[in-house]
Amino acid sequence: MVLNQASLKRDGVQDYVSLRATAIVLALYSVFILGFFIITPEVTFEVWQALFANTLVKVFTLLALVSIAVHTRIGLWQVLTDYIKSAALRAVLQFFLYALAFAYVAVGLFVLWGA
Repeated sequence: MVLNQASLKRDGVQDYVSLRATAIVLALYSVFILGFFIITPEVTFEVWQALFANTLVKVFTLLALVSIAVHTRIGLWQVLTDYIKSAALRAVLQFFLYALAFAYVAVGLFVLWGA
């Protein structure tokens, strides 16, 4: 079997690994945020702002945002190809839903790094 290493198309193994990796990142981020709420006696704006002033928290949040986008892209592709049989309708839905996912990441970036 000949493998084309220059191909930009993804395959099932890449999707599988990407989904698992992004799920781990999102689980770790969820545990981090939950832990913050558990150990912080009173969450005020100043405490929240101090948390996100830390560069490591910003980077971890950015990683979580990108993980959400990748996870969403693969999940939407799988669901839409399974349930939407019309290729034209599927293409339109994928475009708008991918654009919405990108917008969420873009807004997250502006909120995270803009202030």
